[in-house]
Amino acid sequence: MKRFIGAIFILGLLFNTTTSFAQNKELKFGHVNFQEILSMMPERDSAQQELQEYNQMLQREMQNMQNEYSQKLQKYTDNQDSYSELVRKSKERELQEMQRRIQEFQSNAQQDFQQKQSEVLQPIIQRIEKAVKRVGEKHGFIYIFDTSAGGVLYKSEQSKNVLPMVKKELGIQ
Repeated sequence: MKRFIGAIFILGLLFNTTTSFAQNKELKFGHVNFQEILSMMPERDSAQQELQEYNQMLQREMQNMQNEYSQKLQKYTDNQDSYSELVRKSKERELQEMQRRIQEFQSNAQQDFQQKQSEVLQPIIQRIEKAVKRVGEKHGFIYIFDTSAGGVLYKSEQSKNVLPMVKKELGIQ
């Protein structure tokens, strides 16, 4: 029984100590606009250039496919009356197949571009995330919220804008 009462006393003492420590310890919250940091990153310009060139390459290929389709359609339209039934149906199937390939290319190109975008931007994003984490750990923040995501409905004056600290951590002006 004495052990039981002693254990309860120790648990109560630990609870009171922990509670008073938590009440006395300053809870620090921070916020940063992730998109703003991303726009400041020096390697972002080269990433944007790479993505723009990749997008232009995809658009050129799409344009070539559409031009080829237009030429074949025009040729079919001009000569449609002179074709036999068998040739006409074959040309129509060929045109339909080309349309299907164009649509498939368009869909795949969008997915491919998104994958390329993720591949190119991911190292930059990871670098920023690591810098934010280092700032949080170094300065004792409980949370650092991303204000660019639109999820923060309110931020108090007590929430610290950590943008200058993150910029310093990343070595950008």
